Amino acid sequence: MINLDITFFIQLVNFLIVLTVLNLILYRPIRGMLKKRAQEMADRLATVEGFADQADAKMASYRESLSLARQEAQGVRVSFREEGVVREKEIVEQASEEAGVKLAAAKEVIATEQQTAMTALKGEVTRFAKEASKRILSKA
Repeated sequence: MINLDITFFIQLVNFLIVLTVLNLILYRPIRGMLKKRAQEMADRLATVEGFADQADAKMASYRESLSLARQEAQGVRVSFREEGVVREKEIVEQASEEAGVKLAAAKEVIATEQQTAMTALKGEVTRFAKEASKRILSKA
């Protein structure tokens, strides 16, 4: 059995002294370091979350800027297309006018040449008729 003599109390005091010394020298510093480490990890996690939030904000800003740039580019593309259509119509109209002028000039030249040819042929019709009648009569 257990005897409650003086050695038990000496061992109890000895145990309490060792427990106190270990608490002061070992346990408190370790708990302090663990608490400090946990605080540093929490701070770093907060910093990382802050960077993630900033990255998300910058990505949203980038997407918005990209969307605006695409809309602006679409507007510019549409305006250039409209300008091209207007310019095309102008060029086609100008070409049509030039073609009309050239056609009219060509018709005048042809009419003048036709008139000249008709006048020349009218002058030679009697000669051709005499020649043709001579040939017809000589063969018959």
